[in-house]
Amino acid sequence: MSDIGSYATAKDKNRQVIVSTMSKNMTEGEKIAVVTGSSSGIGFETSLLLAKKGFRTYATVRNLEKAKAIRDISEKGELPIQVVELDVDSDKSVKDAIARMNDESKRIDVLVNNAGYALVGALEDLSMDEIKAQFETNLFGAIRVMKAVLPTMRKQQGGGTIVNISSMGGRIAFPFDPAYHGTKFALEGVTESVHYETEPFGIKVVLIEPGIIGSNFLRNAKLAQMAVEPSSPYAPMVQTLQKVAPSFYDQATPPEEVAKAILKVVTIDNPDLRYVVGNDAIQMMKAREGMSDPEFEGLIKQQFHLQ
Repeated sequence: MSDIGSYATAKDKNRQVIVSTMSKNMTEGEKIAVVTGSSSGIGFETSLLLAKKGFRTYATVRNLEKAKAIRDISEKGELPIQVVELDVDSDKSVKDAIARMNDESKRIDVLVNNAGYALVGALEDLSMDEIKAQFETNLFGAIRVMKAVLPTMRKQQGGGTIVNISSMGGRIAFPFDPAYHGTKFALEGVTESVHYETEPFGIKVVLIEPGIIGSNFLRNAKLAQMAVEPSSPYAPMVQTLQKVAPSFYDQATPPEEVAKAILKVVTIDNPDLRYVVGNDAIQMMKAREGMSDPEFEGLIKQQFHLQ
């Protein structure tokens, strides 16, 4: 793993100066935030907004070479953002990164667990390795980082706030995303349980449930290997999904709106357990609550052209 704030380019020396300056300029009482999956989308916008609002922000990414946008902002030195290599799939990467943040900042006030992706394909077409990889990042990755920061938050004065980015897909399931929905439903359960466990220590644990977000999430989705095979019995349905999916993003919520919801959560005294973000998510959840199972099933089949 690379050192915090460093990567293999000619700008290594300048980056070390930025890191050192960030540490020296920290003032007493300053809030420290860690945001995973910060190379684009929700994580990127959240890191920017928190930094603009005065949080010293560790914007973590799995691959520093694919995080040019956030790195460029960090290198300008105008915002208190430090880009950190952190792979949520790796025990060592998480342990080392969080330990170095603690050594440098002495506390962690906010964790935003955002890293994740969607695996697309019918369950029968998903290999066990693909399913395990999906759970490793979306669920175990979030748990891994929570476990790393909880001792710090528990021991420090003032506790902290953990924000887990779930989805409306953590409350409602759609076809051809069974592994993704499994991770988000599980994250909801884990978060709700931990919410009670950590409250006595002043640690608030919150879920953000966005709808469809106008970011790189769709482009970063992984199509299961078998899902694209013409021999798959589900191939015609997956092909239809690929045709209609872009239309779902026509009215997508900008990732900046999710960042604003996160900022609200981490700056109020008593946040709720769940926050739904996006008109599509609000409408879909209201429909789910107001419809019988057969009625809602009909709605989903219609939207996904399964009738």
